[in-house]
Amino acid sequence: MQDVFDAVSDPTRRMILECLRSQGPLSVTALSDPLPISRQAVTKHLDVLMEAGLIAIHRRGRERIHRLQADPLRELDDWLAPYAAFWDERLNRLRTHVDGEGE
Repeated sequence: MQDVFDAVSDPTRRMILECLRSQGPLSVTALSDPLPISRQAVTKHLDVLMEAGLIAIHRRGRERIHRLQADPLRELDDWLAPYAAFWDERLNRLRTHVDGEGE
């Protein structure tokens, strides 16, 4: 799970994941176009994402096509779920308190 945390801790890698989620499988060139970094830098970020199991690569001719593999994010979501519930409960108590003062 640490690899997944490390991978998603970087805003550039999160942007890459979002591109793959919203647009589907993409080449390095297509992933590099909207980013303000070089293709070489994008490739390094893709290597981190691949090591974390968040992307898979297949070849289409001479191109390497990158595809999102979201399953490792499920483990991260499972770990974060109790914290989300904690904040939901706190916000609900605050809402109840604020609504009660207005009466």
